[in-house]
Amino acid sequence: MSMAMAFSSSSSSRKNPPTMAGTIVAAALAVLLVHPTALQNDGVAAAGSPPFSCGASSPSRGLPFCNTKLPAAQRAADLVSRLTPAEAASQLGDIAAGVPRLGVPPYKWWNEALHGVAISGKGIHLDQGAVRSATSFPQVLLTAASFNDNLWFRIGQATGKEARALYNIGQAEGLTMWSPNVNIFRDPRWGRGQETPGEDPAVASRYAAAFVRGLQGSSSNTKSAPPAVLQTSACCKHATAYDLEDWQGVSRYSFKAAVTAQDLADTFNPPFRSCVADGRASCLMCAYTSVNGVPSCANADLLTKTFRAAWGLDGYVAADCDAVAIMRNAQFYRPTPEDTVATAIKAGLDIDCGPYVQQHAAAAVQKGKLTKQDVDKALRNLFATRVRLGHFDGDPKGNVYGRLGAADVCTPEHKSLALEAALDGIVLLKNGPGVLPLKRGAVASAAVIGHNANDVLALLGNYWGPPCAPTTPLQGIQGYVKNVRFLAGCNSAACTGAATAQAAALAGSSDAVILFMGLSQEQESEGKDRTSLLLPGNQQSLITAVASAAKKPVILVLLTGGPVDVTFAQSNPKIGAILWAGYPGQAGGLAIAKVLFGEKNPSGKLPVTWYPEEFTKIPMTDMRMRAAAGGYPGRSYRFYNGKTVYKFGYGLSYSKFSERLVVRRKNPAHNTSLLLAAGAGMAATTEDNLSYKVEDIGDEVCDQLKFSAVVKVQNHGPMDGKHTALMFLRWPNMTDGRPARQLVGFQSQHLGAGEKANWRFEVSPCEHLSRVKKDGRKVIDKGSHFLKVGKHEVEISFGA
Repeated sequence: MSMAMAFSSSSSSRKNPPTMAGTIVAAALAVLLVHPTALQNDGVAAAGSPPFSCGASSPSRGLPFCNTKLPAAQRAADLVSRLTPAEAASQLGDIAAGVPRLGVPPYKWWNEALHGVAISGKGIHLDQGAVRSATSFPQVLLTAASFNDNLWFRIGQATGKEARALYNIGQAEGLTMWSPNVNIFRDPRWGRGQETPGEDPAVASRYAAAFVRGLQGSSSNTKSAPPAVLQTSACCKHATAYDLEDWQGVSRYSFKAAVTAQDLADTFNPPFRSCVADGRASCLMCAYTSVNGVPSCANADLLTKTFRAAWGLDGYVAADCDAVAIMRNAQFYRPTPEDTVATAIKAGLDIDCGPYVQQHAAAAVQKGKLTKQDVDKALRNLFATRVRLGHFDGDPKGNVYGRLGAADVCTPEHKSLALEAALDGIVLLKNGPGVLPLKRGAVASAAVIGHNANDVLALLGNYWGPPCAPTTPLQGIQGYVKNVRFLAGCNSAACTGAATAQAAALAGSSDAVILFMGLSQEQESEGKDRTSLLLPGNQQSLITAVASAAKKPVILVLLTGGPVDVTFAQSNPKIGAILWAGYPGQAGGLAIAKVLFGEKNPSGKLPVTWYPEEFTKIPMTDMRMRAAAGGYPGRSYRFYNGKTVYKFGYGLSYSKFSERLVVRRKNPAHNTSLLLAAGAGMAATTEDNLSYKVEDIGDEVCDQLKFSAVVKVQNHGPMDGKHTALMFLRWPNMTDGRPARQLVGFQSQHLGAGEKANWRFEVSPCEHLSRVKKDGRKVIDKGSHFLKVGKHEVEISFGA
């Protein structure tokens, strides 16, 4: 954006909103600069003719791998047994060659679906054909703020449906979607934190399972087997303990993370386990991170013993892009390319994002570092996944998804869902008396100020596809106020140049002032971590000057991925209201306007802690979650003991809600008898016989230990609105690494003004009342535990 454009001021009517065509073109150009290969077209099938195997004229029609009555694993094994060594090696990269003699077409494994079908991979083509856009849902962190796993499931469903539709019309060369990102948002500076469900492992775990179920085509958001034919294949990334891009010269490619067994077990690994055990994901992706001296993609304990043996992965393991090459060239883990490839494949890796394994696998076999059986094992996992996608069932137009086409992309239903997601995620952080909601028709004139007010890219975050119906915040406001004047104010999100005097003058002559400030992908994105939590450049001084000049308290809307320190705005009475809108997707502008003008009662709650700027003194490279001696404050609401700007779970409403927790059995006597009957008394630890090992209690007894808790909620008005109840657990103390508190569960429901409701929570002591010891094992402490909702808590005495 040029300086002239950034500082221009304009008057406009809601009848003639500014065109978005130029912005969409700029967005497409921007993605090409970041991912120059993203829009390349090499070998895309003609529109309407997706490639497939085992058709009526296929040379392999009668072979076992084309027999739909056989199990996927058996069909895959038959196909793999027929490959030559060269053909086998060609399948070990994300761009897999075809095998014409067997009727197997080429395939592209790398496709993205983080918050809608994206163009960041190599297999989706929205630059040609009948469909040029896809529904763009809010960036994941904002969606997480809804605390609504049914919403997450439906977004996954819609995204998977659009991906399959694109495949059917020949605009996609793959159905393996390398999404979702379920890493824990450990450090507020992380550039990719925006892609995640936040800092809490329980939230991230439920998000993972729900989104995966939807993406893969499950009919409901329940723990069950995935469909016989996958709609798409979901891949949860990036395991494990990955949350650093480039901080003070430390790169993600060479970072050696030191992570305790305790932190791995109770923070970093649970979302990935949930992906597999609960969501039944058909893929996990290993990260660049070297954890405790071993690169994740070379760690047999992680890829084989944990992913497959412990969690039950039925699918394949993918490497993050160029991770195998990086193991040798940046991490120096093995001396030769053949040693590196052999180590990764033997550890349990099945496919490389990039050509490195393809280039060196054959030589690794020839030199005896890798066996044919090792390669075949990886290939069986890959082809079994493709079998489950229906790639060897003949024409895909004949399967359960065969009727999906161009009309199923950007449908009214999907657009409505994008709006719903943005509405439910927006978080009200501050609201002075009489500031919000604004009254439609009562605002004579509005000044809309800010670089994020009229920029489609500000809606999208990263890993996006061209949105089908974008509405910027400026356009949203124009739908409610006739006289709107706009000024960007800053030359960019970096705000190295600011039209402060012009902005103050505009504010002083307007009835209402709404500022749209925050960050962009220039400050936070893949490859970019922040060094400061403050608003960049001259943003703070611009906001303060505008607030001072305005007739009434101004409204500040923050479009950011990660948290920012806005302490200055909290304490300034001239800044009457603050909203966090994340990167809200294609309907974000309309959603913001609906919240501002009271058509939607805000209900979002922060899925991350907002830290003060002083937190940046803590090195990003310190992976410890728990506070420690020497001034280390810990991380996340579970362990952080320092000051906060806003706490995890914080979010205001236009209504007043009350919550009361009721548990029928405060001291469930049956706990002790069940444990003793099951022989779990022998599982008592040596720590003064004060706790029980969960693994020794067993699934059957764990199920019998479950009990119900009821949250009584009332909306005291004055508006109807959705409310979310968060149930936490706390222990009597934080010794031995116990969290300060830990999320047990969450529920949300729309309540009319004055309406009451009883929400039932199922509490599983083995899952919810347990903690992780230093050795990584779960235990349930004897004695008191406290369940808490809002300010109300109930003591539960377990097994004492």
